[in-house]
Amino acid sequence: MNKRIKCIRNIGIIAHIDAGKTTLTERILYYTGKTHKMGEVHNGQATMDWMPEEQERGITITSAVITCYWLGREMHIIDTPGHVDFTIEVERSLRVLDGAIGVFCAVGGVEAQSETVWHQADRYKIPKIVFINKMDRLGADFWGTVEQIRERLGAHPIVLTLPFGSEQSFQGVFDVIREKWIVWDESSQGREFEERPVPEGHRDEVSAARDELLEALSETDDSIMEKYLDERPIDEREIHEAIRRACIGLQYVPVYCGSALRNKGVQPLLDGIARYLPSPLDIPPVTGTSPETGDIEERPSRDSAPLAALAFKVQMDHGRKMTYLRVYSGVLKTGDEAWNTGKKCMERASRILEMHANKRKRISEARAGNIVAVMGLKYTATGDTLCDPDHPILLEPIETYHPVISVAVEPKTIGDQEKIDMALNKLSEEDPSFQVRFDEETGQTVISGMGELHLEVLVHRLLREFNASVTVGRPQVVYRETIQKSVTLEERFDREIGGGRQVASLGLSVSPIKGEGTNRVISRLGPEKLPEGYEELILETLRQRLESGVLKGFPMIDVEVVLEDAIFEEGLSTDVAFRAAASMGLTRACEQADPVLLEPTMRLEVLAPKSFIGEVIGDLNSRHGKIKEIEPRGPVQVIKAVVPLSKMFGYSTALRSITQGRGTFTMVFSHYDPVS
Repeated sequence: MNKRIKCIRNIGIIAHIDAGKTTLTERILYYTGKTHKMGEVHNGQATMDWMPEEQERGITITSAVITCYWLGREMHIIDTPGHVDFTIEVERSLRVLDGAIGVFCAVGGVEAQSETVWHQADRYKIPKIVFINKMDRLGADFWGTVEQIRERLGAHPIVLTLPFGSEQSFQGVFDVIREKWIVWDESSQGREFEERPVPEGHRDEVSAARDELLEALSETDDSIMEKYLDERPIDEREIHEAIRRACIGLQYVPVYCGSALRNKGVQPLLDGIARYLPSPLDIPPVTGTSPETGDIEERPSRDSAPLAALAFKVQMDHGRKMTYLRVYSGVLKTGDEAWNTGKKCMERASRILEMHANKRKRISEARAGNIVAVMGLKYTATGDTLCDPDHPILLEPIETYHPVISVAVEPKTIGDQEKIDMALNKLSEEDPSFQVRFDEETGQTVISGMGELHLEVLVHRLLREFNASVTVGRPQVVYRETIQKSVTLEERFDREIGGGRQVASLGLSVSPIKGEGTNRVISRLGPEKLPEGYEELILETLRQRLESGVLKGFPMIDVEVVLEDAIFEEGLSTDVAFRAAASMGLTRACEQADPVLLEPTMRLEVLAPKSFIGEVIGDLNSRHGKIKEIEPRGPVQVIKAVVPLSKMFGYSTALRSITQGRGTFTMVFSHYDPVS
């Protein structure tokens, strides 16, 4: 059993948009024998980009899972989107992965979304390997990108392959450990390659890189240090083992290079995945909370351990619900029942599927370490835990993101309303960052998401997948509310309701908390103050009240609410009275605490030729943007700024016009600022 789990690699490919993730994945599938023909993103035939929306736009929208084999390792690979609007796909993929491949463009270097996904992986303590792609492109700078990885990401890169040439003269790579020149046969689409001695003019460069590698490893490995200082030979196996330990220990990040589109540099990367990234046994056992005792429990990666699995993705498949699971421990067989800890219900796995993008193969069971899709789970949603009912556990849920943009949608015909409601519910079940609500005042259905592209894709899916045609309103920013000072007050509710007097008294305080983006609702009551159940009822009411603010009804953030006191009067106090007192008291407290409206502010990176910089800056100033930094990056200039989201609608069209189609930009949510 351990031998099987040792050979598993659960890895994700993460990067900025257009770094070449999907192109690299297609080569991995081809060279591992999973596919017999390489699909290309630019002609809409990539295996992993199977959705019509992805094929038309040439971008990845939904993370896709495939299984392939290399050097005896079973690799479960997830190709994630690079566009910021689909960050939730990256987040929920990283939550269940053991390792990651960060892909960087040799021209663009470390771009805005690269930093975002890298830090997401850091948060989950995921070991990483780097692939510097597009070495054949004009302006490719290998060492510049390595330096950016060190400076901007705080990583410690160790170079394992060096490029031989760059731009049009890129011919292959040098294997630093073995001091070999690897040359690919273009007629075989890169499947065939040969190793040659390093040419005379490059031996010093490769030798220096090997010395630098051994010097870095000697800092983490005593055995290598002794041999390196004594100038004794160090065999390959020792070097591989030292790199593996340093990679899994998050001390170093192995770096490879190549050009996925030109079929060069992929096989050494595959070797690195197999050799250095962890199996489920190499990382600490998953931990969760026992719902019975509240204690922290572990689930080791063993088939013999109790079942523990996390649902990380829900997908609608021809109207039927398909749930993706990472099985951390135990075995789930077809027909088995499992306990959903969060929903407190039993679920039956009617079918278990091994996924290959949108194709699947039925299997009889999922074991520890596997990533599979399961049919038949009626109530399970993203972030839910499935476990052995005799050994319940609640794993840490997946963090979701709050939408920043909304549009109103209306059916084109009256008869379509029911169809649209059903379709929107299914889409929101798939995507936790997509929310749907009905506006009582306007009678409209309002959908909210992470950006214009996110909502545009979802509206297209309504028509394509559900045959539900809608009229879409203008985009609206999703604002937030907060308070600026602390207030303490007492609230007493005393009314005749339903022929009886209902009374409740509460003491509340509200205070601003800085920069967390969430709220804290806590109680300082002693156990003797209220009968059992009342305290949690009051706290839940306070949490719900914070969902709609006191100025414009937007959710409140960065507010701490403390339940300071409560008076229960026997025979008069009821749950209805305490709910009313909590809601009215919190409303009054927030109104007195200088409430303010907040708008989302975005972190912007614009890449444009130097000759257009003046026009780009002038346009950003007119949008109330604040320029933070301007720096050269190869043949272009990079402008970093923060801008209110409300001023950025239609910016892609404006930027194309200003720069004659030569400018590009990335926009990432930064923080909330008071509305000016």
